[in-house]
Amino acid sequence: MDNMDNKEKQDVMPAVKAGYNAVADKMGEDIIVLDIREVSIISEYFIIASANNSNQLKAMADHMQEKLFEHGVKLRHIEGVQSARWILLDFGHIIAHLFCKEEREYYKLERLWGDARAILPDELV
Repeated sequence: MDNMDNKEKQDVMPAVKAGYNAVADKMGEDIIVLDIREVSIISEYFIIASANNSNQLKAMADHMQEKLFEHGVKLRHIEGVQSARWILLDFGHIIAHLFCKEEREYYKLERLWGDARAILPDELV
C-alpha cells in the first residue's frame, strides 16, 4: 500500500470522501462506504455503489480515478472494465466495487462484509 505518502497514509479519509463524492457526482446509487480495517488486512475502506447501466458504471469508475488522482492516490489495479457489470478499482487503502444493479444484488458484498463498520453519509460530505 505504498501509493500514498506518509501524511496521506495517516489520514486517508479525504480520499475516501473524494471517492464517495465522485460516485455521487455521476449519480451512483446506494453508495456505501465500509471501514474494513478491523475485519481485513487487504485494505482500509470499501466504496460500494450501483449504476443503472454500463455507460454510467464506466463514467463512475473514470471519475473516481480522476478525483482520487487529484488527492495523490494512484490506481493500482482495475478489473471488469470490458464486461462493465462489476468494476473493481484497487487504490491500495481504498477499494471500490462499482456494480450494475443486478450484479450487486447477486453478490451482496454488504452482507459478506457485514462485520465492517458502515460510515454514515454525513461523515463523507
